[in-house]
Amino acid sequence: MLSPWFIIFAAVMLLMTTISANYNMVVFYTELGITIAASAVVFALSLRFSAYIRGIVRSTADRIDGLDHDYLERYKYPIAVVGPEGDIAWCNARFRKAIGARSPEGDHINNYISGYDFGDIVDSDGVDVAVDGREFTVYCMSADNSVVCHFIENTYFKSTVREYHASIPCVALITFDNAEDFVSSSEEYYSTVAISLEANLQRWANEYKAMYKKISNNRYMIIFRDEDIDKMIAQRFPILKDVRSIGTSRHIATISVGLARGSKTVRESELNARKALEMALGRGGDQVAIIRDNSYEFFGGTAAAAEKVSKVRMRVIANAISRAVTDADKIYIMGHRFSDLDCVGASIGMQCIMEKTFKKYSKVVINKDATMARQLIDYVDERIEGEVFVTPDDALRGITAKTLLIIVDTHIATSLESKELYERSKRVVVIDHHRKAVNYISNALVFCHEPSASSACEMCSEIISYLDDKPLGYIQADALLSGIMLDTKNFVLKTGVRTFEAAAYLRRKGANTLTVKEMFSGSIDTYREKVEIVVRSEVYRGCAISTSDKITEDIRLASAQAADEMLTLKGISASFVIFGDKEKINISARSYGRVNVQLIMEKMGGGGHQTMAATQLYGSTLEDARKQLTEAIDSVLDYAEAE
Repeated sequence: MLSPWFIIFAAVMLLMTTISANYNMVVFYTELGITIAASAVVFALSLRFSAYIRGIVRSTADRIDGLDHDYLERYKYPIAVVGPEGDIAWCNARFRKAIGARSPEGDHINNYISGYDFGDIVDSDGVDVAVDGREFTVYCMSADNSVVCHFIENTYFKSTVREYHASIPCVALITFDNAEDFVSSSEEYYSTVAISLEANLQRWANEYKAMYKKISNNRYMIIFRDEDIDKMIAQRFPILKDVRSIGTSRHIATISVGLARGSKTVRESELNARKALEMALGRGGDQVAIIRDNSYEFFGGTAAAAEKVSKVRMRVIANAISRAVTDADKIYIMGHRFSDLDCVGASIGMQCIMEKTFKKYSKVVINKDATMARQLIDYVDERIEGEVFVTPDDALRGITAKTLLIIVDTHIATSLESKELYERSKRVVVIDHHRKAVNYISNALVFCHEPSASSACEMCSEIISYLDDKPLGYIQADALLSGIMLDTKNFVLKTGVRTFEAAAYLRRKGANTLTVKEMFSGSIDTYREKVEIVVRSEVYRGCAISTSDKITEDIRLASAQAADEMLTLKGISASFVIFGDKEKINISARSYGRVNVQLIMEKMGGGGHQTMAATQLYGSTLEDARKQLTEAIDSVLDYAEAE
């Protein structure tokens, strides 16, 4: 390949030598000697390179069924013979035509294998490459001192496969989240909103030439092509914003979308879309949940969950719990680790009904040494005869095959007071109000999940009211009311009609607000720690962030109270307190709803509610945790601003 250039170079040198003879004979003879020597070296190297090529081709031909090397030219697909260092020694005409080059000999084979390294693909199962707009699968087989690279073209096959995957039907199930809000205003107003909603959904379907169908009242189905989903993801599903523009300042319409990708059949896609829709609703609605290979991706979720006015579902759940309790021999009620007033209050209320109404052995499983509801526990121990609380170890020793475990204020196995107790329990009931996480408890006999509820105590109060609630006394009513007051910040956050109805019900049962208020009082040391945390806070994008390097018994309670206190500062939309213990770094997050702290904590592996969330980081430092937190805040706030 380089011979023509060598000849030209030698001719130029000879011409320059001849010209120099007219000026100086010494220079002439010197240049003539150099020219003859250079030409001899080039000629020798050319002969050696030709012999090298012949040797490679000959050894390759011997390797391939002993065929003569002339047969290599007649291969029906591109083929190249490559030296040990990866340089192309020979190729057939089909290879030249495929790559669009006249003389590829001497080039390195890496130039034609799309970024792969030649040494990594020799004697491998083949790699897919693209050359000059055409696609090949390359197989490189070793010969004696060379490698033969076969380029099998499959452009049509791969384009067909891509078209198939792009056209796979993806079912999207849509529901009108808060239709009840508009129905309660007036039927005429609801009809207007419903028509506008359907018009937006139809426009969405028409934009992608998808099939649209109204399944039932407030429920719709659209079947998209898989390639269209990538476009929607890039745009972050503007349909959510379009729907939120419907309504008034009092009621804003929202939808939940469950979308399935990667399913083999339309039937399978529809079933997976139902699972995704259930997850979207469990997380508070106003979002798109995409499921693929049992993993989820979420978009939206900025609006507050719509309160469910109807109590029919709670009545049905109460009946289901009643049947489960009847078949059990023992009842254990358990919440999350580092239990708070909502967790313990709900457990105390349910324990009373299980023990006195259903006449079953019933205990609250709790670690008294690691709780933020110590005052409530002491309050109950002083006023109720007999043991209400047991340790996780005692519960494990007493569990049987017919024991029923009621889990309150969490639906994630890893956050339970005793994960081992849950794993050994064959019968489980879950009652929780936090937004649904992907790793939720899926084997429950009854899964009572209501993200629009203010607290677990509110939910348990409703359930108890549908059972025989005569044994419920003022002590249990105080416990339940304390949980509601904690999670609503004294009836400020997430307070709906049913919240006040539950509080009124507990008041009739003897709950005393002054007694409950005393349960929120803390020690002077806890107050000092809280003040120190608040004073050290800094503002980042409207969020107050504070870090505490102290490890004390009350640091968790002080951090939670400091996060609440920081929300009262002017211009603060959310607050975060980072603190550590002996094993991990913890973050408590609070907001008034303008910033969804659940989404921020989910970015860091945690979760919770729109106004109250947390996470735990193992193997991290306070500085690393703060950096991760600011990155998560940026991600969520940038997304919200883009909407």
